Amino acid sequence: MSKSTPIPVKAVGVSFEVVSALQQLGVAGVGELATHLETPKSTIHDHLRTLEELELVVNDNGRYRIGTKFLEFGGYARQRMKIYEVARPEIVKLAERTGEHANLMIEEHGQGVFLFKSEGTDAVQLDTYNGYRVPLQTTAMGKAILAHLPEERVRAVLDCHGMPQITDTTITSETELFEELEQIRKQGYARDREERVRGMRCVGAPVLKDGTVLGAISVSGPKSRMQGQRFDTEIPNHVLRTANVIEVNMAYA
Repeated sequence: MSKSTPIPVKAVGVSFEVVSALQQLGVAGVGELATHLETPKSTIHDHLRTLEELELVVNDNGRYRIGTKFLEFGGYARQRMKIYEVARPEIVKLAERTGEHANLMIEEHGQGVFLFKSEGTDAVQLDTYNGYRVPLQTTAMGKAILAHLPEERVRAVLDCHGMPQITDTTITSETELFEELEQIRKQGYARDREERVRGMRCVGAPVLKDGTVLGAISVSGPKSRMQGQRFDTEIPNHVLRTANVIEVNMAYA
């Protein structure tokens, strides 16, 4: 797992860069993509034509966007994951009990991936969606996962993805992170104090099976509601109980 590892088939790498650029830009023409990627227009045009023929992008009068074919791939991948099947109904219940966002995350290629989210009656609007990827050290779920990975794996993740600072409270020090991971292991859950989104707090807990971390769950809400006893006791208890139910169900699923 290294960003510096050469890509065996460079053309595939370029196509992926084009798709990633479309994700960032939303909709773009050949010229915009060529400028954004600092790649010749002819090359961008060839890759877009290929992606269009494969139904991976949509051409709307010369303006391109990502197609729903990727949704088919992602939906298929998620549907085959036992943790999604088992955790989904419990995440829905957790959102209903707390009134906030309830989330399920897994680690893949060193990043946190939102696998499922459910919104309670009081949930605010957030930028996350199923499949959304984040640096692990920026979220309560991500830190809960890191806390239960072998140290060498944690260091490999940090070497590959770094510790990007998203807000003023994001952890960017390895020393501080490892100290917090030790605390998470002791108390059983993690907290996010506006470390990825200003004004939002989160409590997350790992989902474990025989000591191996399968993923993590969380409840997130605005700091005006996530403070005092609710943030210190009530929400952690809800999250821990739900994680326990998922772990038991995973053992017998």
